[in-house]
Amino acid sequence: MTFKLKRYLWLWAAALVVALLVIVPLTMWVRVTAILAVGVCVVVVWRRIGRQAARQHESLADHPSLPQASYRQPVILVCGDGLVGLFGAVPTEQLALRHTRQGCYVRVPSLEQLPDITASLIDLRPDWGRQLSVMFIVNPQEHADSEVLAGRVRSLRHQLMSARKRGPALPLLLVSYLHAPRGEGPWFSWESGQSSPNVREASMCASLEDWQVQASDSAIRASRLQASLKLNGAAAWLAEAVLPHLAARQIHASSVPAVACAITLVASMPQCVDGNLWQQWLRNRIALVDTRPIEEDVSHVLPFPDPLLTLLPSDTRYSPNRRAAVIALWLFTAACLVALVSSAWQNTLLARQVSDDLRRYASITPVLQRSHPDFVRREDAIGVLRQDAERLDHHYRQGAPLSLGFGLYHGEPLRIHLLAVIAGHRLPSTAAATATTVRLDSLSLFSSGSAQLKPDSAKVLINALVGIKAQPGWLIVIAGHTDATGSAEHNLRLSRDRAAAVHQWMRRMGDIPDSCFAVQGFGASQPIASNDTEAGRQANRRVDIRLIPEAGACAPATAGAGNYLSHNAAFTFQKGVSHGNSRLPVAAR
Repeated sequence: MTFKLKRYLWLWAAALVVALLVIVPLTMWVRVTAILAVGVCVVVVWRRIGRQAARQHESLADHPSLPQASYRQPVILVCGDGLVGLFGAVPTEQLALRHTRQGCYVRVPSLEQLPDITASLIDLRPDWGRQLSVMFIVNPQEHADSEVLAGRVRSLRHQLMSARKRGPALPLLLVSYLHAPRGEGPWFSWESGQSSPNVREASMCASLEDWQVQASDSAIRASRLQASLKLNGAAAWLAEAVLPHLAARQIHASSVPAVACAITLVASMPQCVDGNLWQQWLRNRIALVDTRPIEEDVSHVLPFPDPLLTLLPSDTRYSPNRRAAVIALWLFTAACLVALVSSAWQNTLLARQVSDDLRRYASITPVLQRSHPDFVRREDAIGVLRQDAERLDHHYRQGAPLSLGFGLYHGEPLRIHLLAVIAGHRLPSTAAATATTVRLDSLSLFSSGSAQLKPDSAKVLINALVGIKAQPGWLIVIAGHTDATGSAEHNLRLSRDRAAAVHQWMRRMGDIPDSCFAVQGFGASQPIASNDTEAGRQANRRVDIRLIPEAGACAPATAGAGNYLSHNAAFTFQKGVSHGNSRLPVAAR
């Protein structure tokens, strides 16, 4: 991927992050801080990519032999052993290229530079991503320590995986040069796990058996037979010492299989060491060691594997623009998923908050006394519901915000329910509601010692009934009283019977439910004057009708409200009884 595309991807990722910061509900200072941090990161990454591009272009951009962008033959990155024999003694910091008829070979001085050189070539030549490949050279006669060689092979696998993450999947061609007295020879390649190699030379490709049969004389046939035996040993050494390290040892790691393993025999080697791995292999297998000195010619140029380039696949699917588009699409998809998850969570929190506020309001028992603690709590709860309704109404009129949108907003049913609850909320009357008492003279209602209403008592009772009807729904407590004349038991029964008579008349004539009445008889226990005088005794003989401000006490029972008001009525009635003779029976309805 080119450095320009990397910059564009970083800008695209930053734009998506900023969009998420706008969508996700955050406090203003957190949002501003996060946006500034994103901007700083983009600037730092932008400049870092620029420096990296400038540093890598220094060794590539001005090289006169670098092919043009229209070059469509294979471009092979060569690393491993024998680089001096292929490219000559070129300083490490300089770019080394070799052109042949079949392709272009680029030297990679060290395995650690493989991903960077690959990225630089793709940045300068974006279309080369389809034709890049890697050739790793393993010469057993240049190594004396098998562990060191194994480490280099594992390092190659790691660098190939790093380059694959940053660009195309680079095909691997594994090449080995082996000294033979009679070189140069053709290339012998094992492809796709073949047990027998193919022989490739120029445009010719034949099997090993056919190649041996094609010998023109016995000397050449013997030489080819000897070469075949040497090739079998070299192939076995590659299979044991090199190929296992290209395979992944861990489950989560990836293997890097070679497209082909190729060996060629050369007359001289640029670099050889005594006691090398090839000599160790021969000694361990056949107990024989070729003690003839190997001819070393530093100036000798090793042959490039041009006949093998036809085996390299070209990644026709790779395109930097397409790869960048795929990454941009994945970033957009991830941002959309984050936005959807955030919206779903915010809608869940909104529904939970409104539901909790509704449950809190419903759990507070309605009261009529403004000084009662439950009245204050209920008013606070209804205030919170009004705020919730105002918020949902704003969403209804102006549209749901992005944090609740994306088709996940379901606040309209909550808004309708909230408005219904608020509309059903009622406040008690602001007028001061106090208990009132209507006092009726017993002589104007009853004959002496009787609980039967007089015929002319209707006028007095009607006047009292008018006052009672003016306070609908209040609790009506009818209490009978007598003077101290006679026995206490008789006076108690008489006071209760007189109160019951007034109750029956008012219930019948006023069409007032029984639940509105409470009937009491106190006898002579609650005098208002002295019983020693006639005037005092006459005042004590009375029927008191008290109106208790229990609005709604007589209303038909509804869900919760009727039970609550009946409870309050009973409580008020019991409170009134507590001032009388608690040992006396009291009739209440």
